Amino acid sequence: MLLRNITLHDFGAYRGEQSLDLTTTPGRPIVLIGGMNGCGKTTLLDALQLVLYGPRARCSGRGNRPYETYLRECINRQADPATGAEIELEFAITVEGEERVYKVCRKWATSGKTLHEYVNVLVDGNFSKAISESWADHVEDLLPLEIGSLFFFDGEKIESLADPDRASAVIESAVHSLLGVNTVQQLRTDLLALQRRQKLTGEEQETVAHIRALEARHDTIQEEVDATNARVAKLRSRLDAAKVVLDNAEYSFQQDGGELYERRRELENRRKDVAKALAATEAALVDLAAGPLPLLLVGDQLNAAHKQAIAEQQADESAQILGVLADRDGDILDRLNGLLSTDDLQVFRAHLERDRHERELAGSAERILELTPDGYAQLAGIDQVLAHELRRGRELRAQAAEQAATAEALDRQLAGVPDEKQIASRIAEREQALRRVHQLEADLDSALTAHSTSKGRREALTAELQRAHEARVKTLVKAEEVARVIAYCDRQRAVLDKFGAALLNRHINRLEVAVLDSFSKLMRKRGLVSDLRIDTDRYRLTLIDTDGEPLDPGRLSAGERQLLAVSLVWGLARVAGNWLPSVIDTPLGRLDSRHREHLVDRYFPHASHQVLLLSTDEEIDERLLGRLKSSLAHTYTLVHDDTTFTTSVQPGYWWTSGAAHVA
Repeated sequence: MLLRNITLHDFGAYRGEQSLDLTTTPGRPIVLIGGMNGCGKTTLLDALQLVLYGPRARCSGRGNRPYETYLRECINRQADPATGAEIELEFAITVEGEERVYKVCRKWATSGKTLHEYVNVLVDGNFSKAISESWADHVEDLLPLEIGSLFFFDGEKIESLADPDRASAVIESAVHSLLGVNTVQQLRTDLLALQRRQKLTGEEQETVAHIRALEARHDTIQEEVDATNARVAKLRSRLDAAKVVLDNAEYSFQQDGGELYERRRELENRRKDVAKALAATEAALVDLAAGPLPLLLVGDQLNAAHKQAIAEQQADESAQILGVLADRDGDILDRLNGLLSTDDLQVFRAHLERDRHERELAGSAERILELTPDGYAQLAGIDQVLAHELRRGRELRAQAAEQAATAEALDRQLAGVPDEKQIASRIAEREQALRRVHQLEADLDSALTAHSTSKGRREALTAELQRAHEARVKTLVKAEEVARVIAYCDRQRAVLDKFGAALLNRHINRLEVAVLDSFSKLMRKRGLVSDLRIDTDRYRLTLIDTDGEPLDPGRLSAGERQLLAVSLVWGLARVAGNWLPSVIDTPLGRLDSRHREHLVDRYFPHASHQVLLLSTDEEIDERLLGRLKSSLAHTYTLVHDDTTFTTSVQPGYWWTSGAAHVA
């Protein structure tokens, strides 16, 4: 875990927005924050815990006050309570093998007598509503309170660790929470709870009774299925017999002319329609005979008249153009005179004279018809008219013949229609047989529906009965499983007891070595302590002198006891893997110069990958600052204004920035 940045807004003595960059790099793990007593160092430590854990945070400034009262008092005196205070912490932590960057913002403000608190969480720059609403639970997965509180140490807490009785409580909490012993104990407790839940009730007897009831219902429904099936079979047999009777009645009805009887109306109507159509066709033939069609009887005379008309027409045309031709021929001969020889001209004149003579003969033909132009036109078109009338006459004759044949066929069918009295008994027999078939079909449909319903109920009950049998089998299996689980739980709890004891001894041994090594590095006196023991029953720490005897804590000075407390914190961090930042507030109060140098040289640069060190100018003075300089990532000074009673954060430390107005 790496703290990146913390921003305070009107929190405690911090007026306005105050921000600290807390990022560190390998080789420079320390963020040094200087401030006089009362400037807000402990307030900053409380802010780190408050933003993470809220009402469960173990803030030194809260005491026994209610959480809401504490939050109200944490709003800066000069700030508007309605605007309130805010703490924002950004940190990086590895979750399931991937680094995630969290930004947690805790804000609160008052509205009259009511205080409202808000928590907003961003993960990798994205707001998460789900995590924001469940942050109290989520932070326990990231950094449980029991673990996190072990690495937030102010001077008073370090002082309390110097007391053997108080130190034992911290050791016990650390071993169980930080080093995972409580996980084994929780697993053992869970197994015990599981073992106590493994019991069978009277469900076996209830299951058997339920099966018996289902079987009785199943037998009843099966009888119903059989009854409906028998009724379906009987109705099908009756329906088949009724259909045979209907077929026989239908055959007799047809044999006696029943079909013709049923079609009598249709046949009569068709006969009337055919008679009307035949009359219309005959009328059309009469109309056709009243037209030009009879001229076909005098075809030869008609052809002769046509030829005479053509001859008369040509004679009229020749007579009309003889005078014009004489003038034309004379004009032509005049033009050709001198152009042709006398012989050629004489031949051409003879040709023209013959043409006029032939036309004169044609024009002198006898006039018999003497038709007008309209008469000529009518006589010329008479052939087409007669051809059309002839085709029309043939079509009407064929149509009349077909209609007459149809009328004759209908007459024969109507002659074969039986008398109504003769066919009445056949009709009654057929209708009775048909009603019987329809009734049996309806009864069969109803029986089939009832049979299908009863089968569906039987199938549903069969499935329920199957599930009941399976439940009984599971109950029997569970009885065996319960015994097996109880036996397994007993064995596993015994294994966990041994494993937990071995794990505890292993961690205690590692912790003893780490704390002793840390204490040896920090102590000025050599040979005072040769060994260190931690009791696994009461977690009490005992020092062993060079003679192998327990060392009375009273022989240690106050500074040495403080170093022992620091060694305990350091040893815990080393055994846990140094994955959490160490936050240390005013650690050098009762130490002499040599001990301070040991802390500065041997502890602070190696306490963790990130160390937030809060100090006064007397604890980390100019000389010790020089020894720490190569390990510093950032330095800040908390500057307090006595007139406004507010604190601001300034970059740099005494002797590096020349910070003014330092209380």
